[in-house]
Amino acid sequence: MLQLAVDWLVYGVLRLPHETRWVEALNFFLYDSVKILILLFGMIAVIGFLRSFCPQEKIKAWLAHTKGWGHFFASLFGAITPFCSCSSIPLFLSFLKAGIPLGITFSFLITSPMINEYLVVLMLGFFGWKITLAYVLSGLAIGIACGALLGSLRLEKYLVQDMLPNPVPASGPALSLQMKQRIAFGWNEAVTIVQKLWGWVLLGVGIGALIHNYVPQEAIQGIIAKTGIFSVLIATLIGVPLYGSCAAIVPIAVVLFQKGVPLGTALAFMMAIAALSLPEAVMLRRAMKLPLIAIFFAVTTLGIIFTGYLFNLLQTILV
Repeated sequence: MLQLAVDWLVYGVLRLPHETRWVEALNFFLYDSVKILILLFGMIAVIGFLRSFCPQEKIKAWLAHTKGWGHFFASLFGAITPFCSCSSIPLFLSFLKAGIPLGITFSFLITSPMINEYLVVLMLGFFGWKITLAYVLSGLAIGIACGALLGSLRLEKYLVQDMLPNPVPASGPALSLQMKQRIAFGWNEAVTIVQKLWGWVLLGVGIGALIHNYVPQEAIQGIIAKTGIFSVLIATLIGVPLYGSCAAIVPIAVVLFQKGVPLGTALAFMMAIAALSLPEAVMLRRAMKLPLIAIFFAVTTLGIIFTGYLFNLLQTILV
């Protein structure tokens, strides 16, 4: 519905020409900007409302009892949410505001864009069930392991202070709050965060639109195909700053594989584009200081590179 409305505005009202790069970039920018801002506001408002029933202390106490399972549940939840790297940020911020430990929120942020139902369906059609299953399990493993590692480093000091949890209104026990207070708490939290983030969202999506429509796919394929033993490393490093949808990522990985690029290299490239992107880093800058963004990207990139080489070793079994 949103895409139809954007198409109507761009091609119907403004009468801009089809299949022109700058027009397609504008279409991409309008669609993703509105989508992410709606997600940001809606999810933070809903989670803020729900949080009024369960104070931050109870959430932390529950997570403390889950021990290592918190990362597993966060990664599993990420796998069933149909978001790209930028669209995952609203839920990530909501979790932070709810007082969920940073490492567990990272497990969600890593896995959510890397695995989703659209990508799985496309991979089943192009790669078959064995490679798809291996990809899903490796994506979960990367989310759990990297989230656990990041959590153990105690990096909370690198969070921007005004993005830390807000206390639920202190007017007695949470259950005594009236419905209007709960709704107002969620609404006000969403308004506050969107006011802080909207500029970063527009900047990040703008960069993503340019990358999505102006980076030549053929040049990337040529570079990766000629890098030999370093193919996984190069493919991952090329994929990290790029930004694209699942519908665009899977066919590129298939073409690379069909042209003789090892399976792990093709999948590492796909993982890097899905899980990390320059627009995502720009948006996260409002909530994190640069050292935390750098550590998050570095740890996740190393996890993807390791997985890519592992897939190359297992290629004869999976194909």
